[in-house]
Amino acid sequence: MTPTRQGSFHLFRLAGIDVHLHWSWFLIAIYQISTRPETYTTPVWKVLEYLALFVIVLMHEFGHALACRQVGGTADQIVLWPLGGVAYVDAPQRPGATLWSIAAGPLVNVVLVPVFLLLTWVASVNGWAQSLPDVRKFIGTLAFINLGLLIFNLLPVYPLDGGQILRSLLWYPFGKAKSLMIATVLGFAGGLALIGLALWNQSLWFGVMAGFLLMNCWGAFKHSRALLRIARLPRREGFSCPECRTAPPAGAYWGCGQCGKPFDMFAAGGVCSYCGAAHEMTTCPDCGGRHPPTVWQSPL
Repeated sequence: MTPTRQGSFHLFRLAGIDVHLHWSWFLIAIYQISTRPETYTTPVWKVLEYLALFVIVLMHEFGHALACRQVGGTADQIVLWPLGGVAYVDAPQRPGATLWSIAAGPLVNVVLVPVFLLLTWVASVNGWAQSLPDVRKFIGTLAFINLGLLIFNLLPVYPLDGGQILRSLLWYPFGKAKSLMIATVLGFAGGLALIGLALWNQSLWFGVMAGFLLMNCWGAFKHSRALLRIARLPRREGFSCPECRTAPPAGAYWGCGQCGKPFDMFAAGGVCSYCGAAHEMTTCPDCGGRHPPTVWQSPL
């Protein structure tokens, strides 16, 4: 339940990253702006406030994308939608690389905190509350929004940034599969708590957010179970993935691209035991990295 390029409008491309805006954003924007209380002297400021919110979100997502690239991953797409934004990143399957790719997003909001504090101080010193009340209100609201986004995103609830940071930290002692399972179980608890909050406040918005969290947790939980099954497979000695350094499973777990039958990629140097087709690339079942079978070296 995340937005994709389908149904999205291309806004611009910056640093090799395409930014898209989902069509549903316009519907929610109209609803939010029209129902927001009149706190400014002119409705134009409500529009600017909503646009500024998504500028902050976009900066947050660029933090994820650029950090992912810094550790050798790929990131070339960001989609904005009513629930915020999604940076499609593919970080190397290492806990440190994943941790930095996720943590860089909230760090953008951390950097913005003193920026807004400085602007608030400038507004106070210059008496903008009397001379420019709309500007003073605008700055204060954005400061509150940025801080709120930071706190909410750091909640240890998967798939929020806080939950993914927790998962990356748990990766060190528990491994890739167990860390994801623990994080998703905590995410289920957080999603159920959010449903309770939605019922308590009679908030449709909290209910939608809870549904988003729970659906993503369910998908990640199923993925963690698949990872656990892969982790328990017997391993072939003498080889390791160049990317994650994990030994490949011993057995016919690779499908031949020519005849379609499963075979053992490392039994005969990437040659299918049924049709004799040679495979120049193989996919690591643990991290998903693709490399020639010949570069898989001994983990010792």
